[in-house]
Amino acid sequence: MTFENQHRPANQGSSTKHAAQAVGLAALMASAAAGHAASVVESVELNTTPARTWGAINDFSAWQSWHPAFASTQVVQGDGQSKGTVRVLTTQDGAKFTEELVAFDSASRSYKYRIIESPAPVVDYVSTIEVKETQAGSLVVWSSSFNVKAGTSEADAKKLIAGVYRAGLDNLDSVMER
Repeated sequence: MTFENQHRPANQGSSTKHAAQAVGLAALMASAAAGHAASVVESVELNTTPARTWGAINDFSAWQSWHPAFASTQVVQGDGQSKGTVRVLTTQDGAKFTEELVAFDSASRSYKYRIIESPAPVVDYVSTIEVKETQAGSLVVWSSSFNVKAGTSEADAKKLIAGVYRAGLDNLDSVMER
C-alpha cells in the first residue's frame, strides 16, 4: 500500500484528490512566490572622484541629466534631496514612473527610493544607488529588490531592470567627460 492510499479516505474519489492536490500546490507556489523577492545589482567604475560622481547623480529630480532613458522629472513633493520627495519620471517614450525618496545620505553618498506606481512589471520595488571610493576613482552600485507581477517571468523582469541600470551606468562615463 502506498502512502497515498493509506491516508486517503475511502469515499474520496481520484478526481477530488487530484483537485485538492492542485489547489494545495497552487497555494504553496503562490505563498512561495510572494515571499521571494527578486534582486538586481549593477555597477560601473569611473575614473573620477567619488565627490564628482556623486555630484552628477545625487539629485533625485534631475535623472534626465545623466540617464538617457528619461526625458524629464517633475517633483510633486519635496526638494529632490530629502526623504519624502516624490517625483514623476517620464521616459523618452512617454511612460511615467512615480517614485518616492525613502533615504538620502550625502555623507555616505547614497540614496534609496521606491516605486509607487509604474508600468514596469514589478511591485514592492526598492532601489539603492551609492557611490564608493576606489583606487582608480569611484564605483557606482545600483541595486534593487522587488516582486514580479503576475504574467511576467522573474528572468524577464530582472533583464528589464538590469537593462535600465546598464543604460544609466554606461552613460555616466560620457557625462563625467563633459
